[in-house]
Amino acid sequence: MAQISYKEAGVDIDAGNAFVEAIKADVKSTFDNNVIGGIGSFAGAYALPTGYKEPVLLSATDGVGTKLKIAIESGRLESVGIDLVAMCVNDLICNHGIPMFFLDYYATGKLLPQNAQKVVAGIAEGCRRAECALIGGETAEMPGMYSDGDFDLAGFAVGIAERSEMNTVANVKADQVLIAMPSSGIHSNGYSLVRKLLFEKLEMKLETEFEGKALVETLLEPTRIYVKEYKTNKPYIKALAHITGGGIVENLPRVLPEGIRAVVHKKSIRVLPIFELIAKHVEEAEMFRAFNMGVGMIWCVSPEDVESVLSNTDGYIIGHLEAGERGVVLL
Repeated sequence: MAQISYKEAGVDIDAGNAFVEAIKADVKSTFDNNVIGGIGSFAGAYALPTGYKEPVLLSATDGVGTKLKIAIESGRLESVGIDLVAMCVNDLICNHGIPMFFLDYYATGKLLPQNAQKVVAGIAEGCRRAECALIGGETAEMPGMYSDGDFDLAGFAVGIAERSEMNTVANVKADQVLIAMPSSGIHSNGYSLVRKLLFEKLEMKLETEFEGKALVETLLEPTRIYVKEYKTNKPYIKALAHITGGGIVENLPRVLPEGIRAVVHKKSIRVLPIFELIAKHVEEAEMFRAFNMGVGMIWCVSPEDVESVLSNTDGYIIGHLEAGERGVVLL
């Protein structure tokens, strides 16, 4: 019987090794003084930061979803790595977790080192924006599981928090002000609906002009990372909610205690043009459950601290908290 190699079965070990060499500079650019060792060990090592009385480790994991399909179809792979980091670290800061390090998982049918390098370069850029270290990852080449051109991503972030600061719900009171931190676009939720509407129902193309540029540029605008703004304004923030799948109506209640409701003024929301387009074909209630509507994060802030937050961010007021049944009222 003729012999067969791993490469003939669809897995190229040499390509994988070349890929690892190609990404080393990008990965090292994210390292800080707490990273122990380098690239190539069996596990990443990170020293716990000092200065915490009761340090608690927090973790978050997420993916990019079907936004990846648009990236793959367009061949624009540079920004989805930023999305991957953003979806994880933006969750961490909602529990007052400072991101420390990140790991990624890249699964594909056939490893194309030049494509994978673009993705990891995006992940490294996301880590630099989030001020966390990319200390490890895994690349899986799985022919038969994925088609040659497809890949999927998963990200894993670990942060650190002071135990006494984690219960943000206890800080939330009536009369606090809701400050919206603008989103950069659709971020990484709702893309199954976006693709169904724009490409199937409306028969738009990636190259269709929208707001003076190709539609694909708007659709692939990377998710905004809010870590630096959070660090600057942490003393003023009573609680914060990352507006992802479920929108404002399902994510904001996660930081509210019983007996407190959020009143959000729809006319105050700076709705992005892409959402205005989609809203012509989707009911308003569905829009507010599927998309961020231009609001990437909402901060609960005491009235006396509002001006301080508005002066050093691009945030704006969209509502307030009051006594009532826990939930969100859209006015």
